Amino acid sequence: MFWVIFLLVAWAAAGISCGRLCLAAVEAARPAPESADGDGHSLTLYEAAFLAGGPFRVTDLTLISMHRRRRLLLAHTGWATVVDPEGQDDLECSVLRAIGPAGQARTAAIRTAAAAADAVCALADQLVLAGLAVPESARTGVASGIRAVRSASLLVLAMAAAALLLNDQSQTGRGPIAAWFSLPLVLTLGCLAIARIEIHPYTRWASAEGQRLLVTLGEQEPDYLTSVAVRGLRAVDDPALRAALGSGRTAHRSH
Repeated sequence: MFWVIFLLVAWAAAGISCGRLCLAAVEAARPAPESADGDGHSLTLYEAAFLAGGPFRVTDLTLISMHRRRRLLLAHTGWATVVDPEGQDDLECSVLRAIGPAGQARTAAIRTAAAAADAVCALADQLVLAGLAVPESARTGVASGIRAVRSASLLVLAMAAAALLLNDQSQTGRGPIAAWFSLPLVLTLGCLAIARIEIHPYTRWASAEGQRLLVTLGEQEPDYLTSVAVRGLRAVDDPALRAALGSGRTAHRSH
């Protein structure tokens, strides 16, 4: 009956991980603060970019906007060169600071530095307070919970395999053992299936209200920069510009 120990381990992993995911989902689904002013909010391009793709989408939009106004040159080789060193807003200043006094830097390094700058963090905080963005803690909590349930599913399978391989069939047949282990496996897989339907929106950047505004924005006749904000690199029709930005997206994809 030693296989019962494996079964207890499987049940503990399944129960703890599923409970953790449920708590994270409840936290993520908690209504926005009463001070939220999402109703009637008109998204700026930067806000739309953040809700659609996060900090790196905001940086991409800033780079493209500056490139189109000839204030920054983006080469297909993955280098950015400053033409006008004066930023017109906080996000452009963040990009210029990321490039540095040399006036030239790799796009990948610029994206990483600018996406973590105070200007992007302030934009994220404003959207969270407005009830349009999912808080960082909620997104990471749900994502971590889903990973835990996936790991628990693999652990259940491993425990079941160990119990079946080491079991003395004179005591308990393999059929009943497999049946017992199927219960925690059904729990974890069922939890993942429900999470895919009910919890998946909370792993995105935009809240339910933010997603509604993005849909409304997408239904209008968007200009070029609006398309980039909502769709990311897919909306860039210049092959050279796509190459310039694509070289900085190896580790961080935002479309």
